[in-house]
Amino acid sequence: MIHRLESTASTMIDAANLAKQGAPHGTAVVAERQTAGIGRHGHSWHSEQANGLYLSIVLRLPAAAPTLTMALGLAVQQALEVHSDLRWPNDVMINDRKVAGIMVQSAEPGVLIAGIGINVNHAQFPPELQSIATSLRIETGYVHDKEALLQRVLTESVRYANLDKPEILKRFEANSTYVRGKQVIVDEKLRGVTVGLDKEGFLQLQTEGGIETILTGGLRPFQA
Repeated sequence: MIHRLESTASTMIDAANLAKQGAPHGTAVVAERQTAGIGRHGHSWHSEQANGLYLSIVLRLPAAAPTLTMALGLAVQQALEVHSDLRWPNDVMINDRKVAGIMVQSAEPGVLIAGIGINVNHAQFPPELQSIATSLRIETGYVHDKEALLQRVLTESVRYANLDKPEILKRFEANSTYVRGKQVIVDEKLRGVTVGLDKEGFLQLQTEGGIETILTGGLRPFQA
């Protein structure tokens, strides 16, 4: 079931409210615009009217895990049908700029809300975002069918969310250049080279002081 809104503060809040009312697994809230869309660590998401795909999905699963965010990244990557990269743990990238982001929050025991934002038909971005954000339209040169993309995202999200952890880790490593052999800086502080994922899906970083396990944080490429 898809609940469509012209405008909302946040589809994640709307989806969580529906979940409390018993909305089934796979229920989605889609808005043409978000006035208070959020990303990880409280960052805002640029939600331009009509040009982006902003949705949240109710997932009735046993427990949250780092690999669920990764699974949904794989789902979005598959749905985009263009060459893209995955930046651990929750960003989909094209040409080193962010085209989509995923966030997962717990609504209540056994219920997770997956928020997904995709830059679809944006022709440009504010100056402060131009070096870090992109859209499908900018990258491909044509306007995309948002409804067809929505249906692919929903189908792939439910499918990938049901994969087991080893399969998610294997697929993520195969589809991300950030997981292994990438020089990165984490939260503008910790520098090193990525050396893979541990069995829980956390990133392993080779630093001057040894191997560090990255539980959370923002990555960006870093050239020494």
